Amino acid sequence: MGSLEDFQDLDGRLKEIFKWFHSHPELSYKEYETTKKIREILEEEGVEILPCGLETGLIAVIRGEKEGPIQALRCDIDALPIQEKSGLSYASVYPGKMHACGHDFHITVGIGCALLLKERRKELSGTVKIIFQPAEETALGALKILETDVMTDVQRIWGIHADPTNEVGTIGIREGAVTAAVDRFVVTVKGVGCHGAHPDDGKDPVPAAAAMVQAFQTIVTRDINAFHPALLSVTRIQAGNTWNVIPETAQLEGTVRTMDKKDRQLVQQRIREIAEYTALGYGMNAEVEWIAASPETINDEEMVEICREKALKMNLQVVPEERSMGGDDFSFLEEQIPGCYIKIGTGKGQLIHQPGFAVDVKAVMITVEYMAGLLGI
Repeated sequence: MGSLEDFQDLDGRLKEIFKWFHSHPELSYKEYETTKKIREILEEEGVEILPCGLETGLIAVIRGEKEGPIQALRCDIDALPIQEKSGLSYASVYPGKMHACGHDFHITVGIGCALLLKERRKELSGTVKIIFQPAEETALGALKILETDVMTDVQRIWGIHADPTNEVGTIGIREGAVTAAVDRFVVTVKGVGCHGAHPDDGKDPVPAAAAMVQAFQTIVTRDINAFHPALLSVTRIQAGNTWNVIPETAQLEGTVRTMDKKDRQLVQQRIREIAEYTALGYGMNAEVEWIAASPETINDEEMVEICREKALKMNLQVVPEERSMGGDDFSFLEEQIPGCYIKIGTGKGQLIHQPGFAVDVKAVMITVEYMAGLLGI
């Protein structure tokens, strides 16, 4: 990396770093090359890295020379199993893998903040931990961070996310819930298999499963307050393996998204009731597996105001953060301490998780300066 005595070239260097991470995406829990590269860059510049026992991901720390709080910035590092079609000259070199969610941008901002804060630690009030977190796309990667002791002394935490719905220089922020709680369900309907020409000899689980799909849709429309965001999607139906045999079982799988803790409990209860009683009505049984993932992300009101004030001082545009039924395991970290999840305009284009998604690299240095200001300089 070379000396950081002159910061005039930091923008260019960070752009090159970003391009490297974009072209070398790795999937959740497999971010070995990514972790190695982050470590190499930080160690070259003398940034302290905390021993925390993570297999992938790492935590850097910058200790300011002024008194102040202990803060953290979460930067997720994993990519998605998507074939890139962005047309970028630095597109993914790994077939079927792509940074389609902006985590390469998050990594680069985290590195930039670490370098900038270290260089200006005389101006830095307090201590900053930069968390390079694995496996956000599993909705459970943040639990790896919580298995360490890195969060025990942190007083507030910041998170960022690339936003392709806004131009560079735009900050999206709002109080309260901004992403949904994420849950998964699997329903297995158990009937009795038989010849397709003699359905009376068995118990066909397919009509029962089809009835469940229809009935599940009434949970959001009839059980949830109309002013509460909620979503239920059946995303997989599977039964049988040939044309002339009624299968023994049918299986449904899907996802639930809510922004209210009571709604989250209610949806789970209603899915169980509908599945079990519908199956019973067809003379069968149903088993429901509920796989809870990340809770809703809720922005701290005081931190939101700090975000707004800092953005306006930098002449950045401030817009209301769009509430999303997508989830982010940053919420697990927020359950421990106050947090704020900020959307960063990265240029309008294809949305996240799409093969043509691309970040405008001009957003990198702007975001580094903005986040470094929030973190204490």
